[in-house]
Amino acid sequence: MIESAKKYGDIVFFKVGNERIYLFNHPDLIRDVLVTNQKNFTKSRALVRAKRVLGEGLLTSEGEFHLRQRRLAQPAFHRDRISAYGRSMVEYADRTRSRWTDGRSLDVHDEMMRLTLAIVAKTLFSADVEKEAAEIGEALTTAFGAFNIGILPFSELLEKLPLPYIKRFEAARARLDATIYRIIDERRATGEDRGDLLSMLLLAQDTEGDGGGMTDTQVRDEAMTIFLAGHETTANALSWTWYLLSQHPEIEARFHREVDALGRSLPRPDDLANLPYTRMILAESMRLYPPAWAVGRRAINDFEAGGYHIPARSMVLMSQYITHRDPRFHPEPERFDPERWLPEVAAARPRFSYFPFGGGTRICIGEQFAWMEGILILATIAQKWKLRYVGSAPPAIEPRITLRPGGGLRMRIEGR
Repeated sequence: MIESAKKYGDIVFFKVGNERIYLFNHPDLIRDVLVTNQKNFTKSRALVRAKRVLGEGLLTSEGEFHLRQRRLAQPAFHRDRISAYGRSMVEYADRTRSRWTDGRSLDVHDEMMRLTLAIVAKTLFSADVEKEAAEIGEALTTAFGAFNIGILPFSELLEKLPLPYIKRFEAARARLDATIYRIIDERRATGEDRGDLLSMLLLAQDTEGDGGGMTDTQVRDEAMTIFLAGHETTANALSWTWYLLSQHPEIEARFHREVDALGRSLPRPDDLANLPYTRMILAESMRLYPPAWAVGRRAINDFEAGGYHIPARSMVLMSQYITHRDPRFHPEPERFDPERWLPEVAAARPRFSYFPFGGGTRICIGEQFAWMEGILILATIAQKWKLRYVGSAPPAIEPRITLRPGGGLRMRIEGR
């Protein structure tokens, strides 16, 4: 894809089976699809197929139903509420760093997955899933592993066969459902309003629409979407950040000076304003390794783009991984340089030269949650530890629904 973009420019056409696909590689074209003309597009085949796990959640639903569900979930992500979540984020990060020992080698991606899973469960669902983290993580990996096969042509037919990967996928989905429905059932039984996302989903009434609430299935779909997508993406962003810091000691040293300036007490949500360089580091990490590495849309009607006629039903693919590495907008694109995110430098770039959270009305509902979580976790762990990559070659990149480090990320823990 990267080589095609270099060779053919801002619009690349190719076919997969009978599918007509157009790869858009310019911020103006991406803005037209995600914002200006977003009503002419629906979700891609990839996210249609993701309904096998996520159901009709915010990530996969369309039209008025999507807008209704977003209205009902939005209050849980209000700025004041996210600040309250920050205390739990730091508490769980402190638990993680307290388990580590000097000189130990561990899979940092697995550690970040466990940590962000616990944070999402606690902050948004008031649930403790730490004891289930290993099983949930394995089920999630299996479900995402089946995803690549699921988006292939004729995969709908393959799913009707008793193939081993189908059986593994169904078992993984059942395991994830068991956790989500248990959390829902426990809350239904108590009827308690804890002020978290789950309470809002169970009690919400659509005052701007039909006045109705959510069925158990709808609550399950929204909970599953946020439960899985909300922790997987942040875990990946943190994992790649630890790796990049380990490769750039001068940047790591400046990061440590900023964190140390907070003092010995644990970071607080109010400390975000005192961690601008940490935010720049996270932003640059997501430029090089965006957790969501591509966005797809299907055209409802014919449209024009860059002087080309694009037929209805065509797929439009926009890749954060490719656009974030375009030297027109990011000079020396392979270089890890947090200075790119100085306000005056970032403001000079086109809006959609960087879009790790998507854009338009479907921009990630948890964006501010993710920024706070990522910054606070980095600061909390870095107060006590620095991480050293132990591999002999750069980590492999595993592009599934999200951009994972392939085979995990082995790093050695060193005390500060």
